[in-house]
Amino acid sequence: MISSASADQHFFARDALVVAREMIGATLGLDGAGGIIVETEAYRPDDPASHAFRGPTPRNAPMYGAPGSAYIYRSHGLHWCLNAVCLPGSAVLIRALQPQFGIATMQAKRGTNDDRLLCSGPGRLCQALGIDGSHNRLLLAEPPFEFSFSGTGPAAIVTGRRIGLTKGVESQWRFGLGGSRYLSRKF
Repeated sequence: MISSASADQHFFARDALVVAREMIGATLGLDGAGGIIVETEAYRPDDPASHAFRGPTPRNAPMYGAPGSAYIYRSHGLHWCLNAVCLPGSAVLIRALQPQFGIATMQAKRGTNDDRLLCSGPGRLCQALGIDGSHNRLLLAEPPFEFSFSGTGPAAIVTGRRIGLTKGVESQWRFGLGGSRYLSRKF
Protein backbone atom coordinates (compact mmCIF):
# COMPACT_ATOMS: atom_id res chain seq x y z
CA MET A 1 0.00 0.00 0.00
CA ILE A 2 1.30 3.47 -0.87
CA SER A 3 1.45 5.38 2.38
CA SER A 4 3.17 8.73 1.91
CA ALA A 5 2.32 11.79 -0.15
CA SER A 6 5.82 11.81 -1.70
CA ALA A 7 5.44 8.16 -2.78
CA ASP A 8 2.07 9.02 -4.36
CA GLN A 9 3.54 11.97 -6.22
CA HIS A 10 6.37 9.73 -7.44
CA PHE A 11 3.82 7.18 -8.69
CA PHE A 12 1.86 9.82 -10.64
CA ALA A 13 4.87 11.86 -11.87
CA ARG A 14 5.37 9.52 -14.84
CA ASP A 15 4.10 8.99 -18.36
CA ALA A 16 0.28 8.84 -18.37
CA LEU A 17 0.36 5.56 -20.33
CA VAL A 18 2.35 3.86 -17.58
CA VAL A 19 0.23 5.35 -14.81
CA ALA A 20 -3.05 4.45 -16.55
CA ARG A 21 -2.02 0.80 -16.83
CA GLU A 22 -0.71 0.61 -13.27
CA MET A 23 -3.82 2.24 -11.76
CA ILE A 24 -5.85 -0.84 -12.74
CA GLY A 25 -6.40 -2.75 -9.50
CA ALA A 26 -5.78 0.24 -7.20
CA THR A 27 -8.46 1.36 -4.76
CA LEU A 28 -10.07 4.80 -5.06
CA GLY A 29 -12.59 6.28 -2.69
CA LEU A 30 -14.13 9.52 -1.51
CA ASP A 31 -15.67 10.04 1.92
CA GLY A 32 -16.01 6.32 2.65
CA ALA A 33 -17.40 5.17 -0.71
CA GLY A 34 -15.42 3.65 -3.56
CA GLY A 35 -13.85 0.57 -5.05
CA ILE A 36 -11.26 -0.97 -7.32
CA ILE A 37 -10.24 0.90 -10.46
CA VAL A 38 -11.11 -1.35 -13.41
CA GLU A 39 -10.86 1.07 -16.37
CA THR A 40 -8.72 4.09 -17.29
CA GLU A 41 -7.69 6.19 -20.30
CA ALA A 42 -4.39 8.03 -20.80
CA TYR A 43 -3.97 11.54 -22.23
CA ARG A 44 -0.61 13.16 -23.06
CA PRO A 45 0.06 16.83 -23.91
CA ASP A 46 0.94 15.97 -27.54
CA ASP A 47 -2.29 13.97 -27.96
CA PRO A 48 -4.87 15.77 -30.15
CA ALA A 49 -7.65 14.35 -27.92
CA SER A 50 -6.13 15.87 -24.77
CA HIS A 51 -7.43 19.07 -23.20
CA ALA A 52 -3.76 20.13 -22.96
CA PHE A 53 -3.00 19.73 -26.68
CA ARG A 54 -3.06 23.48 -27.39
CA GLY A 55 -1.25 24.42 -24.17
CA PRO A 56 -2.36 25.76 -20.80
CA THR A 57 -5.75 27.43 -20.45
CA PRO A 58 -7.86 28.32 -17.40
CA ARG A 59 -9.91 25.13 -17.95
CA ASN A 60 -6.97 22.71 -18.20
CA ALA A 61 -4.68 24.48 -15.68
CA PRO A 62 -5.04 21.59 -13.17
CA MET A 63 -3.36 19.30 -15.75
CA TYR A 64 -0.18 21.30 -15.13
CA GLY A 65 -0.51 21.01 -11.35
CA ALA A 66 0.86 18.58 -8.79
CA PRO A 67 1.17 14.94 -9.86
CA GLY A 68 -1.53 12.92 -8.13
CA SER A 69 -3.97 15.79 -7.96
CA ALA A 70 -7.47 15.68 -9.41
CA TYR A 71 -8.35 17.32 -12.71
CA ILE A 72 -12.15 17.47 -12.78
CA TYR A 73 -14.22 18.84 -15.64
CA ARG A 74 -17.74 18.56 -17.04
CA SER A 75 -18.21 16.45 -20.14
CA HIS A 76 -20.66 18.00 -22.60
CA GLY A 77 -21.85 20.24 -19.75
CA LEU A 78 -23.60 17.29 -18.08
CA HIS A 79 -21.33 14.87 -16.24
CA TRP A 80 -18.30 15.39 -14.03
CA CYS A 81 -15.17 13.44 -14.99
CA LEU A 82 -12.26 12.60 -12.66
CA ASN A 83 -8.68 12.53 -13.91
CA ALA A 84 -5.40 11.91 -12.09
CA VAL A 85 -2.70 14.42 -13.06
CA CYS A 86 0.60 12.88 -14.17
CA LEU A 87 3.51 14.68 -15.85
CA PRO A 88 2.74 18.31 -16.80
CA GLY A 89 -0.10 18.44 -19.32
CA SER A 90 -0.98 14.77 -18.99
CA ALA A 91 -3.63 12.92 -17.03
CA VAL A 92 -5.47 9.63 -16.61
CA LEU A 93 -9.26 9.57 -16.89
CA ILE A 94 -10.71 7.13 -14.37
CA ARG A 95 -13.53 5.49 -16.32
CA ALA A 96 -14.87 2.77 -14.00
CA LEU A 97 -14.70 1.23 -10.54
CA GLN A 98 -15.84 -2.08 -9.13
CA PRO A 99 -17.80 -0.96 -6.04
CA GLN A 100 -16.29 -2.29 -2.80
CA PHE A 101 -17.33 -0.03 0.10
CA GLY A 102 -19.99 2.56 0.83
CA ILE A 103 -22.25 0.79 -1.64
CA ALA A 104 -25.52 1.93 0.00
CA THR A 105 -24.31 5.54 -0.26
CA MET A 106 -23.44 5.08 -3.94
CA GLN A 107 -26.81 3.42 -4.62
CA ALA A 108 -28.63 6.36 -3.05
CA LYS A 109 -26.63 8.92 -5.05
CA ARG A 110 -27.15 7.03 -8.31
CA GLY A 111 -30.75 5.95 -7.67
CA THR A 112 -30.10 2.32 -8.57
CA ASN A 113 -29.45 -0.94 -6.74
CA ASP A 114 -27.64 -2.46 -9.74
CA ASP A 115 -24.03 -2.53 -8.51
CA ARG A 116 -22.78 -2.99 -12.09
CA LEU A 117 -24.20 0.39 -13.07
CA LEU A 118 -22.98 2.37 -10.05
CA CYS A 119 -19.52 3.34 -11.34
CA SER A 120 -19.35 2.00 -14.91
CA GLY A 121 -18.47 5.18 -16.78
CA PRO A 122 -16.81 8.42 -15.73
CA GLY A 123 -20.08 10.30 -15.19
CA ARG A 124 -21.66 7.49 -13.17
CA LEU A 125 -18.48 7.10 -11.12
CA CYS A 126 -18.44 10.81 -10.20
CA GLN A 127 -22.16 10.81 -9.39
CA ALA A 128 -21.85 7.69 -7.21
CA LEU A 129 -18.92 9.11 -5.25
CA GLY A 130 -20.27 12.67 -5.13
CA ILE A 131 -17.32 14.11 -7.09
CA ASP A 132 -17.81 17.60 -8.51
CA GLY A 133 -15.84 20.73 -9.31
CA SER A 134 -15.17 21.42 -5.64
CA HIS A 135 -12.74 18.47 -5.67
CA ASN A 136 -10.66 19.91 -8.53
CA ARG A 137 -6.91 20.06 -7.70
CA LEU A 138 -7.24 18.02 -4.46
CA LEU A 139 -4.68 15.24 -4.02
CA LEU A 140 -6.11 11.77 -4.63
CA ALA A 141 -4.11 10.23 -1.78
CA GLU A 142 -5.26 12.72 0.86
CA PRO A 143 -8.66 13.14 2.53
CA PRO A 144 -11.39 13.38 1.46
CA PHE A 145 -9.99 11.06 -1.27
CA GLU A 146 -8.45 7.65 -0.66
CA PHE A 147 -5.99 6.00 -3.06
CA SER A 148 -4.04 2.82 -2.38
CA PHE A 149 -2.79 -0.45 -3.80
CA SER A 150 -3.60 -3.84 -2.34
CA GLY A 151 -0.18 -5.20 -3.25
CA THR A 152 -1.57 -7.76 -5.66
CA GLY A 153 -1.86 -6.88 -9.31
CA PRO A 154 -4.78 -7.69 -11.59
CA ALA A 155 -4.80 -11.02 -13.42
CA ALA A 156 -4.95 -9.49 -16.90
CA ILE A 157 -5.03 -5.99 -18.30
CA VAL A 158 -6.69 -5.43 -21.66
CA THR A 159 -6.12 -2.45 -23.94
CA GLY A 160 -8.17 -0.75 -26.61
CA ARG A 161 -9.22 2.50 -28.20
CA ARG A 162 -10.47 5.31 -26.03
CA ILE A 163 -14.19 6.05 -26.03
CA GLY A 164 -16.14 9.00 -27.43
CA LEU A 165 -13.30 10.75 -29.27
CA THR A 166 -13.06 12.33 -32.70
CA LYS A 167 -9.28 12.94 -32.56
CA GLY A 168 -6.56 10.48 -31.60
CA VAL A 169 -9.04 7.65 -32.06
CA GLU A 170 -6.44 5.08 -33.14
CA SER A 171 -4.44 5.26 -29.91
CA GLN A 172 -4.74 2.11 -27.81
CA TRP A 173 -4.65 4.13 -24.58
CA ARG A 174 -7.66 2.65 -22.79
CA PHE A 175 -6.88 0.05 -20.12
CA GLY A 176 -9.16 -2.33 -18.27
CA LEU A 177 -9.23 -5.25 -15.92
CA GLY A 178 -9.74 -8.32 -18.09
CA GLY A 179 -13.05 -10.06 -17.46
CA SER A 180 -14.47 -7.30 -15.26
CA ARG A 181 -18.24 -6.90 -15.44
CA TYR A 182 -17.90 -3.30 -14.20
CA LEU A 183 -16.32 -1.79 -17.34
CA SER A 184 -18.10 1.12 -19.01
CA ARG A 185 -17.92 -0.73 -22.33
CA LYS A 186 -16.45 -4.05 -23.44
CA PHE A 187 -13.05 -4.08 -25.09
